[in-house]
Parts: sequence; C-alpha cells; structure tokens
Amino acid sequence: MTDAPPTAAGRRAPLDVVAIGSALVDVLTTATADDLRRLDMAKGSMTLVDLARAASVYAAMGPAVEVSGGSAANTAVGVAALGGRVGYLGKVAADELGEVFLHDITAAGVTMSRVAPVEPSGDPAADRATGRCLVLVTEDGERTMATHLGVAATLGPEDLDEELVARAQVVYLEGYLWDLGPAKAAMRRAMELAHANDALVALSVSDPFCVQRHQREFLELLHGEVDVLFANEDETTLLFGAATFDAALAAVEETGLLAALTRGPLGSVVVTASGPVAIPADPVERVVDTTGAGDLYAAGFLHGLTNGQDPERCARLGGLCAAEVISHVGARPQADLRALAVEAGLL
Repeated sequence: MTDAPPTAAGRRAPLDVVAIGSALVDVLTTATADDLRRLDMAKGSMTLVDLARAASVYAAMGPAVEVSGGSAANTAVGVAALGGRVGYLGKVAADELGEVFLHDITAAGVTMSRVAPVEPSGDPAADRATGRCLVLVTEDGERTMATHLGVAATLGPEDLDEELVARAQVVYLEGYLWDLGPAKAAMRRAMELAHANDALVALSVSDPFCVQRHQREFLELLHGEVDVLFANEDETTLLFGAATFDAALAAVEETGLLAALTRGPLGSVVVTASGPVAIPADPVERVVDTTGAGDLYAAGFLHGLTNGQDPERCARLGGLCAAEVISHVGARPQADLRALAVEAGLL
C-alpha cells in the first residue's frame, strides 16, 4: 500500500464502477415458513454464522443450486451485462468454490482485483475456505440467508487494490462488510481513494439487521463520505428512525444525497436535489426469487449514472434489471440485460 493515493496520471483504462464486497458462492433451495422456524431463522434476514452452524443449516436444506454470488459481486456482474466497465475486489480461497467464483465473475466480463486467493490450511478450525451463503427461498419469493464468510471475513486494508479503486467513476461498497473490523478499515480507505480521484462513493446498507447494528455509523457516513445511497423501504425507515416511509423520505431529502430507495412491488423512489420521484415497478409475470433484486437494481442505476443518464432514467433501468432477476432462481441475470434495456428504450 502506498502512502499517497494514486492520481489520474498513469492510470490504466478507467472503469465505470469498482465494487467491493464479500466474495461468496450462493447455495439456494426452496423452503417453507415451518422450515425457517425449525432452523430458528428470521424470514427475510441475513445472519452471519460460524462453520458449525453453516453445516447444520446446509444439512437441513433440500436439493440446492450452487452459483457464484455475494451482493457487490452480483451488482458488478449486472453492470458488465449492461455493457459497463466494472471491477470487483473480494477475497476467495484457493479451493474448488474459489475457482468457481473466479471463473464465473471474470467470464461475466468483470475485472477481478489482484487479491491473491488464500491457500487452504487443511485444518477445518482455521476456516480458510471460500465463503458461502445458504439461501432459503419461500413460496412468496422472499429469501432468508445464513452466511458463512470464510476467508471473505479476512478482507482488510492490505488487500485493497488501490490502482483498481483509483480507476473508478463510482466506488460501490457493500454494507455487509461493515460487520467486520478489517473490512471496515478497507472501506474507509476506499472512500479516501475515491474522493482523492474525484470519484463518487455509493453505499448499499444491505440488510435491515445490518442497519440496526450500524445505524449511527451509517448515518455519519452520509455526511461527507457517501454520495449515493441504496436502501430498501425497511432499511430506510430503520436508518432514519422513522415511523413511516414518508417520514424517512423527508429525512433522506435533508441529507442532500442522491438516494435510490426500493419498495418491492411499489417500485422505487429516487431522491435528488429537486426532490423525490416515484418510479413504478416493472411488471413481472411471477416473482420466483427476490435474491439479488436490490443488487441488480443498483447495477442498472449505476450503469445509467456512469453513462450520463438522469436519476429518474437510472431508476427505471434499475427496475428493469431487478424485474429480470426476480423472475428466476438465483441472483445473476439469465436474460440479455443490455438487449432488454435497448428494447425498453433505456440504452
């Protein structure tokens, strides 16, 4: 790590977005409300678990599908699918799941950072494996997650690829990482680098439980550190301690931030200096799995933002991407997002 941040001079090709997050492989299965109760899991939540708990949840799951995931990684793949130039920084082990993750994200067109995969130790107690997220999807498409971070939990400032971060128009940060001290330090350093290189910092607060754990710190970040906020309706009301979404919306306006606030079937609200604008949800024949909806909404929004679109149009592009991903199992797009966007007149 250098003492001074990289400058624009001497950079390699610029990137629209650089996303920083936990590199995980998603293990998805269907479940019932009774299944969640038996496993003592709060519906719609994401809970960090140790290796033993992950093993017990996995043993109780039905037939599962394994796909590369991680919130910020999903967003990076979505940006690439739209034709954007995007980088990703995360940490995996030199194991089978790590190879799957690296193959999938680079094949999707994402520039992966230079963080070297961690060599497994052979000692299960050392827990040097690629992280995984166990996702239980109920009939209404809601997902409940038990996440074992593995080596993703060891991401720290020493892993930060400063040259990659310095190439970004927008540095996109996954709020889940705020649960981890070293990762929090890496995110703060990334914010410094972004602002030193005239880039924007975008933060997804990630999860209502994450907001409850870090409400004060997240609010502090909104004053000078973060330029673009992503949150859903529940996260927004919790973040601002509001009784209603409308009250929270008024608080968001007072921050002066550009904010993209998702509301599920109600669409989204984008907040700009001119005030809030409601954007209707794109129609979906059937909601199959909401995993990745917010991630892909962020992908569409950021792609529009880094390509000169106004915030309302960015939100419409985000809504289109979210509608595609909730129509099937898994958090990565299956249709050609760019073709869909062109057909809709958004690109």
